[in-house]
Amino acid sequence: MIGVGICYNHKMDRYESFDDYYQSQSKVHQQIIEKLRGLVTELSPSLQETVKWGNGCWANTKLPVMFVHCKDDHVQFGFYGGALLSDPDKLLKGGGQYVRHVPLARTDDVNTLALEPLIKQATTLNYKL
Repeated sequence: MIGVGICYNHKMDRYESFDDYYQSQSKVHQQIIEKLRGLVTELSPSLQETVKWGNGCWANTKLPVMFVHCKDDHVQFGFYGGALLSDPDKLLKGGGQYVRHVPLARTDDVNTLALEPLIKQATTLNYKL
């Protein structure tokens, strides 16, 4: 198993559920998140929606797998073990040791065909925080 270190040095918002996180976002971000929710639910129905570190997450029984983090001008669709994923379309951004994300500014940026292999890989990835 690979270790993933997470360290945030800012105040995190608290949400009771993924739905609460979703409801607190702008309409544009909600549309992007809704599209991602549908995609993750379709491809990885075993994952549960939750909130970790102030972000909407999809997790298995042990670990968070993917997340959404809203910035002012885009949504980051992230993968906790993203540095370990095969990314032939070069969608993943980030320079940390493990976490990577795909920046999405509009619903049209949610490229289902390109995201599908990343989601499937992330769902079966074996790592630890």
